[in-house]
Amino acid sequence: MNEVLRIAVQKSGRLSEDSLNLFKECGIKFDNGAGKLKATSSNFPAEFLFLRDDDIPGYVEDGVADIGIVGQNVHVETSKHVNEVKLLGFSKCRLSIAIPRSETYGGVKELEGKSIATSYPVILGNFLKENGVTAHIHEISGSVEIAPSIGLAHAVCDIVSSGGTLLSNGLKEVEVIFRSEAIMIGYPNLSPEKQNILNQILFRIDSVQRAKNRKYVVLNTKQENIALIRQLLPGMKAPSILPLADEGWVSMHSVIEEQDFWQNIEKLRDAGAEGILVLPIEKMIF
Repeated sequence: MNEVLRIAVQKSGRLSEDSLNLFKECGIKFDNGAGKLKATSSNFPAEFLFLRDDDIPGYVEDGVADIGIVGQNVHVETSKHVNEVKLLGFSKCRLSIAIPRSETYGGVKELEGKSIATSYPVILGNFLKENGVTAHIHEISGSVEIAPSIGLAHAVCDIVSSGGTLLSNGLKEVEVIFRSEAIMIGYPNLSPEKQNILNQILFRIDSVQRAKNRKYVVLNTKQENIALIRQLLPGMKAPSILPLADEGWVSMHSVIEEQDFWQNIEKLRDAGAEGILVLPIEKMIF
């Protein structure tokens, strides 16, 4: 019987959406309708388990799930025995210490002897230890931002994306202690067949991610401008150059980082580029 790779993803939230979109961009079809706890792909040997983010590392450690996608903050906080398979580059956030806006902050030493509310006692404890600070860590599972206003703690340590939640609760961010993004973790003892399935997924992910910030550029120019424009259009190896019907004119095709294109657009025009087309790339395979 052919094996199926069991993939654990967060059942709701931004990380869940980003993770599922990634698999769909990789051509893996599945139904993740509301309320589903499990879904099987219709065109790839994979089964998806929709779980609480805090539970995913444990499921992977126990081999119930073969791989999982969590935030690095969850991976580090739970400290489960799993493999770090791949950083995924999305769902970026930071774990920060925040204090009431009315208070001043002169550095981490001011936390000495204070009470800090957090859902991440391990990461916070490591940070305080590294900085030689002794503080009381008050572990709570949710609504961390309210702790100072009800007298539960002097400060909080929580996940920050935009900072809007802190602001609405009268807090200000004063110390970033950990930066996080989505990470794929894996069961350490995958069978050869499941490892092969995982390798296929990683190949597809790499192809999708390479294309994310790159564009396919097509332009026309006179032959005499080729050398100069080539310097401005670094391709995967070199631009493709095709003759046009009009004598002395060519079409140049290249793949370029989007940021590089915008930095060079005026230089390209000054170098004689005309009729410039910029097209999205769906996949890039090397």
